[in-house]
Amino acid sequence: MGKVQIYEPFKGGLPPVIPYFSDVWRRREFISAYSRSELRAQNFGSVFGQLWLILNPLFLAFVYFLLIIVLGGNTDSERFAHLTAGLFLFYFITNSMMAGSKSITSGGKLVLNSAFPRLILPISATVISFFKFLPTFFVLGFIHLILGLPIGPELFYLMPVLLASIIFALAVAILTSILNVYFRDTRNFLPYFTRAWLYLSPVLYTVEQLKPALKPISYLNPLYTFIGSWTEILINGSAPSLANFVTMFSWAFALLLIAIFMFMRREREFALRI
Repeated sequence: MGKVQIYEPFKGGLPPVIPYFSDVWRRREFISAYSRSELRAQNFGSVFGQLWLILNPLFLAFVYFLLIIVLGGNTDSERFAHLTAGLFLFYFITNSMMAGSKSITSGGKLVLNSAFPRLILPISATVISFFKFLPTFFVLGFIHLILGLPIGPELFYLMPVLLASIIFALAVAILTSILNVYFRDTRNFLPYFTRAWLYLSPVLYTVEQLKPALKPISYLNPLYTFIGSWTEILINGSAPSLANFVTMFSWAFALLLIAIFMFMRREREFALRI
């Protein structure tokens, strides 16, 4: 006879943490299969679907680049490379946030009819966003070679920056998944929030262009360090400072722990809310 797991309702507190995450790990194949099925449903399994993943942020980069030329006068090709690299990373994180916001509500049938750790759903949303982000590496590599940007061992620093970005993206996906269960207008509000977040992040401008008086305030925006480090490696071939690494991973892990704690405390209420 197979093992039977009973999910007992509770109002507050946490479920047993170790068995919970063991269950999440056992379902990693489900996360992979669920993510692939969602990608196919969104037509991203085709060549044209994957091509759109590249063209969409690339077109936006062209538009913003032209806007900068009109408003700021002459600029150079490195500025376009900065815009493109910053937009790709920015949209990976915000796409995770947007997908995470509807991961619980759109998975209502699973939540109501199956017993499983609901944390799987925002994790799957982040995995899907990462799969969508992967094709953009080809564009970044092409731009890097065409513009003759620095190629050296400093490029390996992209890996820890990307790792911190994935952890942060998962954290915001979990947080927005909770918010959208309790406040259904969250997903409608997020596009306005992401647009403001874009203007406050070093995508349309470089870190060096920020006025010194505003730099202390900039550290309240976690993407300032993520995108700043990412573009500095790609454009200037500069390794991020130890302080930047500490800042990135502090933001990522602190927000992830808060998000998981809040999620696990409220998870059993989701079926009543959706």
